[in-house]
Amino acid sequence: MGYFNRLKVVLAEQQKTGKWLARQIGKSNCTVSKWCSNSVQPDLKTLNEIANALEIDVKDLIVSSLNHK
Repeated sequence: MGYFNRLKVVLAEQQKTGKWLARQIGKSNCTVSKWCSNSVQPDLKTLNEIANALEIDVKDLIVSSLNHK
């Protein structure tokens, strides 16, 4: 499962919106939307900022917890 799917899932699980995330990390709503639709991917620094804002481990944005061993 790709990063963009995990971001959408985590936002839904936490009942948060892309707009909320955009405000938290200082990005545009359009940018977050592009991540969620897999048009573009965030760089590693931004990926860490996303994880921090969502209070999760960065690996949870990359790999589904069902795939963790």
